[in-house]
Amino acid sequence: MDAANLIRMANRIGEFFEAMPEREEALHGIAEHIRKFWEPRMRGQLLAALADPAQAERIAPMVREALQRHDLK
Repeated sequence: MDAANLIRMANRIGEFFEAMPEREEALHGIAEHIRKFWEPRMRGQLLAALADPAQAERIAPMVREALQRHDLK
């Protein structure tokens, strides 16, 4: 799967959790959803995109924060 599609999917997950009133719970929910339901290969590709400044800017800020703060392994 290409990085653009993974970023789009992660951003959609972020949109869902963004509505939660408790920010910490939302950040945990984003990371937990990706950890539970995405294959390790997909998670690795998303983390590689996060490390690439050109691709990282397309990741929604809340999703970016969730990925940086929570372990996806």
